[in-house]
Amino acid sequence: MNVTNHFFATCSKGVEDLLQKELEQLGVSQLKISTGGISFSGEMALAYSACLWSRVASRILLQLKAFDIKTDDDLYSEIIAVDWSEHFCEDHTLAIDCFSSHSVVNNSHYATLRVKDAIVDQFTQNTGFRPSIEKDNPDIRLNVYLSDKQCLLYLDLSGEALHKRGYRQMAGSAPLRETLAASMLYRAKWQSFYVQGLSFFDPMCGSGTLLIEAAMMAADMAPGLLRLKDKQQGKATGFGFTAWKQFDRTIWSKIISDAEERKQQGMEDMPLIRGSDYSEQVVGIARKNIQLAGLSYVVKVNLQDATKDLVPPSDEKGLIVSNPPYGKRIGDVQLLRTLYYRFGKQLKSHFNGWTAVIITSETELARSIGLRAFRKNTLYNGALKSVLYQYRIDSLDAKNHEISDEKTVADLSTGTQVVDTSRGGDRARGDNEHAQMFINRLKKNYKHLKKWARKNDITCYRVYDADIPQYAVAIDIYEDWVYVQEYQAPKTVDRNRAFQRINDVIDSVADVLERAQENVVLKVRKKQSGSSQYQKQHASQENNTKNRLTVTENDLRFIINVRDYIDTGLFLDHRNTRQLIRKLAKDKTFLNLFAYTGSVTVYAAAGGASSTTTVDMSNTYLQWAQENLALNGYKHSVYADSKHTFIRDDCLKWMQGAVKENKKYQLIFIDPPTFSNSKKMDTALDINRDHEALLSGCLALLSDDGQIIFSTNSRGFKLDKSLESICYLKEITRLTTTEDFKRKPQHRSWCLTKSEEALKDCS
Repeated sequence: MNVTNHFFATCSKGVEDLLQKELEQLGVSQLKISTGGISFSGEMALAYSACLWSRVASRILLQLKAFDIKTDDDLYSEIIAVDWSEHFCEDHTLAIDCFSSHSVVNNSHYATLRVKDAIVDQFTQNTGFRPSIEKDNPDIRLNVYLSDKQCLLYLDLSGEALHKRGYRQMAGSAPLRETLAASMLYRAKWQSFYVQGLSFFDPMCGSGTLLIEAAMMAADMAPGLLRLKDKQQGKATGFGFTAWKQFDRTIWSKIISDAEERKQQGMEDMPLIRGSDYSEQVVGIARKNIQLAGLSYVVKVNLQDATKDLVPPSDEKGLIVSNPPYGKRIGDVQLLRTLYYRFGKQLKSHFNGWTAVIITSETELARSIGLRAFRKNTLYNGALKSVLYQYRIDSLDAKNHEISDEKTVADLSTGTQVVDTSRGGDRARGDNEHAQMFINRLKKNYKHLKKWARKNDITCYRVYDADIPQYAVAIDIYEDWVYVQEYQAPKTVDRNRAFQRINDVIDSVADVLERAQENVVLKVRKKQSGSSQYQKQHASQENNTKNRLTVTENDLRFIINVRDYIDTGLFLDHRNTRQLIRKLAKDKTFLNLFAYTGSVTVYAAAGGASSTTTVDMSNTYLQWAQENLALNGYKHSVYADSKHTFIRDDCLKWMQGAVKENKKYQLIFIDPPTFSNSKKMDTALDINRDHEALLSGCLALLSDDGQIIFSTNSRGFKLDKSLESICYLKEITRLTTTEDFKRKPQHRSWCLTKSEEALKDCS
């Protein structure tokens, strides 16, 4: 007699419709879709087939019991009421997975213990023996779902999760889950390509997952067949139902026999399936996995860089599906923009007529491809929400328009987004001319400044600063690194064109400046307020020491960080200012206000200052300043009697106290922010409004023979004329402006003294 059973097939969110089609093709007629899976009814043969044939399901579960509970005792009593001897024996190993949501038993771990106790108690009472608990590779796995007042008890027929096909014994960085790969191929409509005999290509194939899944689809090969091979070799993949007492081996043998026959027939007429990767090690891993899948004579992989001279695998058009690296998984998003941009250029140059499909969690990276997606789908790579972008490559269209998707994806599950590309050809030609102008200017600047820097033993300098209006970036060299700051474009500038231009920059800057591409860092320079200058620029919780570098300037060493903050820790435009401080500091007491990372303090110490006092309200930067001083061999302390003292305080507040204590300094450097309203400050600071009071306070702290070096980067700054009545002053901007900033000075500076004689030293 045929028995109707109730099952639940789990899957990733967003692919329930794909799982539904698979189940219907297997003969399932009674099913219900819910988020993250499908419930269905039928004979056990359907569940066996689903385990073997589903490419997107995670698990197939057999419902053993559904019941209401009001207390944890109800959970225990209902579980112990099941006759577990019908399902397994005391010699089997057991794993229990409990999931609790809004349940009276809201602790999943406690629920697991209660279920385990009930099962163990029953076996102990009946046989005197009990099954062992084994979390990894158990014979039997039970799933318990607790929601509201109901409990659903399942036997996991899958065993290991179904994405573990059995062929991937090795993997590269951030491997693609097999079920996600299959979902990508379904969404890309791979079947419509291989039935026509068209090619498949993955130019960034990694461990070969997409290639193998594509080959198994085209060969009509059940994805679970390789798990049986592993089981025969003593590995614990297999399926969970084979250890179940009610397992029907006769039915299962027939299902396997049919699958083997279908595979044999499918292998007779296979399309061309090719892959490549830039790493020999990764190519080796892919080839090994392909071999384990038994597909070496069908799938071929070679060494090739997807960003350089990418060669199509055949003259026939076909489908490209790839999983480029994600910024959140492997590297910095800004660095990866270059990879996507160059990959997009290869597609447009060499794959006219092909369809290309990529997956990424970063909209910014997808835009760097430079193609217009005709379809987008949401998929989940584990918990990471990603988008599948599908492109039809038309070289002429791509050349004329050179656009990227304009909007952040909203509803990605269906439909096509159309972007207006009118007059694209004129735009592209104009942008190409400007791009060449930018490259030419950068080459010219670099040729001149490289000679100047080498002659003056300078390793960190600015080489470009928005010289071409269309390319509004500042480019700094920090020894082997290139730091690109993109000035935030005004709203009147077309977003797509601005994005295209910055891609031009990051694509060409490494080659022009003779640096490694991975050493190019891009930041967007936005207008800052408050304490934002002190904040990290991303949410990484990793120790930021991995992003720190040490550079040399005028025989002194400094720590910089090119990734985590708005600024790197060393203002290059103050190079001459620091040298001036070094010249003036001999045997003087030195005060550094708004000290940032303390580079000026290091110069004062190197110049022979009798003492230094460094004041800043940021603990992060004050600690950085201490490390810079220690890096150059100078001991420091937080105590006032130390030769080098560091004080964490609001500079305005600290100055008031220092004046009351009648403290005096012979050399003062002050480079305040243009504006700050940090919560750590008693009042907001506006340098254009407050500089007169600020400098008057410095004069009160200045000895009669001392100097104040004041600098500001405020645009349109005007020094208050009332200062002329209380001190001697001289603008020294030309003296403190270096060769690499002559084209566009970043600051203005003055020397203020109490005596005309002291002013002569500021020259």
